[in-house]
Amino acid sequence: MTSPDARPAAGYAGDLTPRQAWDLLAADERAVLVDVRTEGEWSTVGVPDVAPLDRRTTFAEWVTPAGPNPAFLDEVRAAGLVAGDERPVVFLCRSGQRSIAAARAATAAGLGPAYNVLDGFEGDVGPDGRRGHAGWRAEGLASTTWAPSAGTDGAGA
Repeated sequence: MTSPDARPAAGYAGDLTPRQAWDLLAADERAVLVDVRTEGEWSTVGVPDVAPLDRRTTFAEWVTPAGPNPAFLDEVRAAGLVAGDERPVVFLCRSGQRSIAAARAATAAGLGPAYNVLDGFEGDVGPDGRRGHAGWRAEGLASTTWAPSAGTDGAGA
């Protein structure tokens, strides 16, 4: 199993830059990427594409339009993760905040090691009032459009 050089964090395995997350996914065939943004974000902003690594992204909303997602951990487990299996799980959101909570919840449930992707998919709002100056996409990592007909286990990616 690959052990990335993660920034230490309380309650989960640590924080990875988007490039470190990609490298972990490339190096460890057991690693799983979970995008915890909302369906609205997936459909309007795009999604990470790990198909070049012969992988599928798991999509599990941390928060739904109705509030916190009570099925979140079940949706993560549906990706084949089992408590105690030591499969690395990498959580990604818009700017790296919801994914911290997701990584902590996964760790508390015995999943992982669980990691957060710093700056998420598109980072915080920059000085120009827009996102996209940091994160997965800004690093030039593969992304694509979301295909809702494919479900939440790797739609389009």
